[in-house]
Amino acid sequence: MTKDGGKIATDLLAHYDVHARRLAWRALPGANAADPYRVWLSEVMLQQTTVAAVGPYFATFTARWPSVEALAAAADADLMAAWAGLGYYARARNLLACARAVVRDHGGVFPDTEEGLRALPGVGAYTAAAVAAIAFGRRAVVVDANVERVVARLFAIDTPLPAARPAIRAAADAITPDARAGDFAQAMMDLGATICTSRNPACGICPLRNDCAAVRTADPAAYPVKAAKKARPHRTGHGWWIERADGHVWLVRRPDKGLLGGMRALPSSDWSADPDATPPFAADWRMLAEPVDHVFTHFSLALAVHTTHVGEDHAPSGAGEWWPVARIADAGLPTLFARAAQAVLKEKDADARH
Repeated sequence: MTKDGGKIATDLLAHYDVHARRLAWRALPGANAADPYRVWLSEVMLQQTTVAAVGPYFATFTARWPSVEALAAAADADLMAAWAGLGYYARARNLLACARAVVRDHGGVFPDTEEGLRALPGVGAYTAAAVAAIAFGRRAVVVDANVERVVARLFAIDTPLPAARPAIRAAADAITPDARAGDFAQAMMDLGATICTSRNPACGICPLRNDCAAVRTADPAAYPVKAAKKARPHRTGHGWWIERADGHVWLVRRPDKGLLGGMRALPSSDWSADPDATPPFAADWRMLAEPVDHVFTHFSLALAVHTTHVGEDHAPSGAGEWWPVARIADAGLPTLFARAAQAVLKEKDADARH
């Protein structure tokens, strides 16, 4: 279906001028963002994460590290701890690498083109396009999950994902205006987040309903067409809570590469169908009644948690640190291990009451 890209952009931008979401990292309609650092930081945080979840983290990060220079100077452990709970921890490692490259190689000034941004560590096609458009006003085709959904419906693209993505990008390119490209990108994101939602899209109030091919079908929510999901594998593992007599627990730091890389954690086994259950040392180990369940992107995990108490002179093998149990919430543990800690403390509290 042929579309009038100019009309679509005009209609959407008129709607955005009135209904734009007010977000901490966003300029008002009609103005480029004043600080590319805040745009870049928000876009990294928003990858596969909701606006509601990102808001408090963005506020914390910009208060603690108000500039790219400040972030580049952050200690790895401090940043990883501040990121804890936001998930997809490779983003945090890339965040540091990118900030340091901007300071080291560009004098603290972000490149203002997609090509220049793509050359930075951890900056992919989407982030480069978003920063170029939103921070610098460059014409760039910005396609996130919300935009993907809007465009697939607007053009009734019925090829299943992910094979449909080249066609979706080409269609998005055809309707992206030369002027106000940043506002257009954010308007498309807002449309997908608030009106053209995954389920029960509010087609009756959509500013693009007269141009939308999917709205004239029996089921606009059927777009984009998704390939059948593969079953998520299930794995098991073991984690060990080693508590010293003076109220400290032994924490290790996971390898920089791999799942939850660089994060503080409890010592744990491999995560597989048949993990090694051998504890770190011989002791009187007690296993919690229920495993801690967690779902990662590509598999689900049931972590059996084992606890023991040791004397103040005990020194576990390998690198690690004794962390005050009373301050375990400040350790910056990723969600899986934070849940494990909560389960241990809950069981300890129940034992104390009995």
